[in-house]
Amino acid sequence: MALDQSKNIWCSYFANGGMIYTTEKDWLTASIEERNSELSQLLVKMLRDTLRSQYHADFDQIDVKYDAIFGHQNILFGEDTGAYGGSFGITLGMYDEFGDRVRDTPISESAIIGCAVGSAATGMRPIAELVFCDFLTVAMDQIANQAAKMRYMFGGKISLPMVVRMPAGAGQGGAAQHSQSLEAWVTHVPGLKVVYPSTPQDALGLILSAIDDDNPVIYFENKIIKEKADITNFDPIPLGKGNIVREGTDISVITYGLQVYDAKKAADILAKDGISLEIIDLRTLYPLDKDMIRSSIAKTHHAIVITEETKRGGYGGEISATIAEEMFDELDGPVVRIGSLNTPVPVSPILEQAFMPNYQDIVNAARKML
Repeated sequence: MALDQSKNIWCSYFANGGMIYTTEKDWLTASIEERNSELSQLLVKMLRDTLRSQYHADFDQIDVKYDAIFGHQNILFGEDTGAYGGSFGITLGMYDEFGDRVRDTPISESAIIGCAVGSAATGMRPIAELVFCDFLTVAMDQIANQAAKMRYMFGGKISLPMVVRMPAGAGQGGAAQHSQSLEAWVTHVPGLKVVYPSTPQDALGLILSAIDDDNPVIYFENKIIKEKADITNFDPIPLGKGNIVREGTDISVITYGLQVYDAKKAADILAKDGISLEIIDLRTLYPLDKDMIRSSIAKTHHAIVITEETKRGGYGGEISATIAEEMFDELDGPVVRIGSLNTPVPVSPILEQAFMPNYQDIVNAARKML
């Protein structure tokens, strides 16, 4: 696509309330200048000045003041995030409260993430939403080759403070293309931070830290966790810090997301057998809280790693390898890894439940270990 055409699309999007004109005739008859000439001219000038300044050693990103135009650096956008409130209701009411800072986008995940990368690189702190993490497939170039690498390629002269929110996981009958857990795809990419909360309190504290971070953060949200809880504080939770959900002495269970609840249920059952589980909710997948894992295994000398993702090639394997390589002397036996079956997610509710790991898998593994 020609540079001028790309510029027109970019400016049209911001100047026309999230709408992108799709034909040349539309651009001519409903030009940006007619809609909002002052905003579009300022935006184009700022983009040009910023790109030009990045080639100089004295480039200072603080000089890029998008909030002088929009009033705020934080913007939120994605498919149906506006008046509809998002596919899972997460942004419900935000459009009414924040207006144009909450934007609907076209159905183009690559464009959504591209917009986040561009705005983050030039002074804003965008929060982009993908309807399902399955759609990483069409946004992966922007995430892995642009967002994750720009700060490195510019020698640290720019930051890229952006958050990509995405629901993940099975259990709702979404079938093979809307139920995957793909966190391993992004934990594999240097330059990204990856977050996966399991409670309302953690969801709040981690999103605050993710927004404040100067690096791109991938923020997973499990689709079927329905826990309701009072929010007791509004402080950010530092990225890279896990949480000991339950202290124990016999086996360390390392997990995150939905499987935290499986681990708690398994712990209640095993306690009746005299087996004590210590449950670690990682909360942040990268950076990984190795110190917490090491301290726990030094006490229990046994480890179970359970994740919802397909077991083959999953992030649970990376955690298990880290334990085996760096904490081997603390172990009295091999690490046990539990994950989903190595198949696409079935649409049948019965088969879907058989596909996913559950508390009974933890119970069975623990009884075999001791």
